[in-house]
Parts: sequence; C-alpha cells; structure tokens
Amino acid sequence: MTRNRWAELLHGGRAQYGMWIASGNAYSAEICAGSGLDWLMLDQEHVPNDIRSTLAQLQAVAAYPIEVLVRPASADPVAVKQLLDIGVTNLIVPMIESADAARALVAATRYPPAGIRGVGSALARASRWNRTSDYLITADEGLTVTVQVESVEGLEALPDIVAVDGVDAVFIGPADLAASMGYLGRPEAPEVVETIEKALQTISGYGKSAGVNAFDESLARRYVDAGARFVLVGADVTLLARGSETLAARYGCGAVQN
Repeated sequence: MTRNRWAELLHGGRAQYGMWIASGNAYSAEICAGSGLDWLMLDQEHVPNDIRSTLAQLQAVAAYPIEVLVRPASADPVAVKQLLDIGVTNLIVPMIESADAARALVAATRYPPAGIRGVGSALARASRWNRTSDYLITADEGLTVTVQVESVEGLEALPDIVAVDGVDAVFIGPADLAASMGYLGRPEAPEVVETIEKALQTISGYGKSAGVNAFDESLARRYVDAGARFVLVGADVTLLARGSETLAARYGCGAVQN
C-alpha cells in the first residue's frame, strides 16, 4: 500500500476545500466528485446513509482525483470496522470530547496488538479480498483519523486530544460548538468565531492538521488564515435547496413549502 495521499495534502502548500455529500446518493456524489474540489465528506451522522449506500458512493467517486472522508454516526467500533472494511481510508468522527475517547477511536482503526479492529480482510473490499497481499501489515499506514471537537468540554480537553498518537487531524464543528456555548443556531456569532480561531491555532501549534466547516466564503478564508488546513465550504443538499429556490423566485413561483 502507498502512503495516504490525504495525509500528504494536509501538510502541503495550501488549504484543502471540500463539500459535504448529504444526499446519501451515489449519483450526486459522482457529480460533485468531478467538480474540481479537493475533497468530499460522505456523511452518516445526519443523513440517510447506511453501509450499503456509503459503499455505492465510494464506488461512484473512485474514478475521480478527489479525496474522500467518511463520517460515521458515532465512534462505535463496529461501525468503524465496517467502514474500514469497505475501503474507507479517511475517517472523520463526531463528538470526541476527551483524550480517552480519541484513544479508543484510534484503537478501533488498528489491528491487534495495536488496537481492536477485527480481522476480516479476506472478506473485505479494503484488501481487494486479500489480493493486496500485505494489507494486514500496511493497513495502518494507509489510514487517517480525524476527530471532531464540537463542545465546550471537548475544547477544554483539546490539548490532550491533539496529543493522542494516531490522531492525524482535529475538525471543529461550529454548529454544535455554538449550541454548547449557548449560541444555538448562531455559529457565526463573534464569540463562537473567536473561540474557533483560538482552537485552530491550538491544533496547529501541536503540529496536527486543523479543519472546520464554513459555508460563508469570508469566514472560510478567515479560518484558513487562523490555521485551518481543510474546510468544508458547501453541501450538495444546500446547493440544490438554495439553487431551486432562486430558480423559483426568478419566475415568480409560489411560496416555499415547509
């Protein structure tokens, strides 16, 4: 196996800009894979995605020169194992609030004795059904683990989380962080933005890659200036929602349906 390309890009010369695939649809994922963006995030936390639909999306985008991260609904080791076995090489995992949780997540991605990942490579797309003869030996080198910190508790533990061996990057989740800080629905509140900037600087200061999502361009660029190396700047469903609303308004159509 070769070294993980996403890991190399995170330490490259410029920030990586990507988008959320929240439709749970392989056709949409393929359209976006050819957009010229740097990376996609296939989500299972907030969208109707399961292991089969995620696999279909991975297969649909495989032919395109774009990096792919997959976010499970939680750090459940069984869910992590299944994603790794279908060929996910870059995980982004929500709601990590302590160094212990980060260590447990890393262990779920490693084969024994370094971790607890179940050995099923003969059945797995990840090893090309054991056609990759050294998969069990080299699998760990081909993975990246990104933890999401998105609460006040998580921020308080950030220096310890960043220091965990096997954590490649930390992604700050503005929406949940804003709610945790008392600004529900206001991730762009000045207090939240300043807190995120400080977190990005902390992560970078420990030599790890920092990420965040920001659909507002000026805010995205502000976060890059603060140290973000990868930023989610849009989502397939929001592009479709806002674009269709704009189209309807252009022709004087009826009110938006709730």
